Formats: sequence, structure tokens, C-alpha cells
Amino acid sequence: MSTTTRGRPRSFDRDAALEKAMRLFWERGYEATSIGDLTAAMGIGAPSLYAAFGDKKTLFAEVVAKFGARYGGFVTRALAEEGTADAAVRRILREAAVEYTRPECPHGCLVISAGVNTTSAEIADFLRDLRNRNIDAFAARIQADIDAGVLSHHLDARTLARYVGTVMQGMSQAARDGASRAELQRVAELALRGWEP
Repeated sequence: MSTTTRGRPRSFDRDAALEKAMRLFWERGYEATSIGDLTAAMGIGAPSLYAAFGDKKTLFAEVVAKFGARYGGFVTRALAEEGTADAAVRRILREAAVEYTRPECPHGCLVISAGVNTTSAEIADFLRDLRNRNIDAFAARIQADIDAGVLSHHLDARTLARYVGTVMQGMSQAARDGASRAELQRVAELALRGWEP
């Protein structure tokens, strides 16, 4: 029996393993995904997982960052690229219908759904903070347009921002429940009638 490989960490593609972990958390949520599930999906042993990614919470935080960079960036891009809050919101809700129903991915948004029923206050707070940062970004953009006179000074930026976030959360859950892209596109258009500031 050869001893040359004994005790060496198993080599693996870290990015591919992280992608598999992301999909598992996205499909099942944080609470329902065990270390055993993760090692099986990632094709590595528990010692390799801990050595490469730390504990489950640390791995999840890295997964969420990867998700944000790869799938969640449409919100940030729309806010940065569109000339008005109105145009940004219209783009965000329309793109959410597409992003939440990608055929090659679990449906919905990981940041919205992964913390459902979690008993970890730390994970629940982490995901809540991320969602609330989006609300803050929406509110800041809307308030900037109010201050510039693009939108009426009678409007409440925070309420409008919460409206957009609530619609997105509902669309995410509907996608997980089987709503089609076409259905969500119609929902987005209906929601945008209510948004019209």
C-alpha cells in the first residue's frame, strides 16, 4: 500500500464545489442543507470542506457572495445604469421575472428564500440585512429623484422602496411555487401600474 498520498488533502476544483453548494442552498435553504448533503453534492469529504471553506455558516456567506455576483447583480446594474429611479424600478421588476425563472437554475432568489424556517438567528439576520440593503438602495435612488424634482416631493421614498422589495419577494416565492416567466412578467407589469409615482 502506497503511503505517498496518505494524509494529503484531496484536490478538487474549489469554484465548482462552491457552485454545487450554492445550488444546494438555493434549492433547499440553509436549514435543510446538512454538511452531509454538502459533501455529497460537492464531491469532497467533511475535512476538505472545513479546510477549504470553514464551517457551514462561513461557506454559506461565501455562497451568498457568489450568488450576488453571478445572479443578483441585475438590481445593482439597473440602479447604476438607468437615468431615473422610475426606469431603474421598471427594469428591475422586469428582469426579476427573467432571473427568478432561469431554466438552468433553482427558481426564485437565494437571498429571499434560503433563510425560510432557519433556527439560526445569525443567518436570518444576515439575509434580512442583505434584503434591507436593497430597500435602502431603492429608497436612496427614489429620494434622489424627489430631491432633484424628477419625482413629486409628496412621495414617500421609503414606502415606494418597500413596495418594490415586497413585489420582488412575492415574485421570488411565486417562481419557487411554479409560476412561469410569462406569469411573472405579467405580474411585474401589473405591479408597475401601482408603482407609477
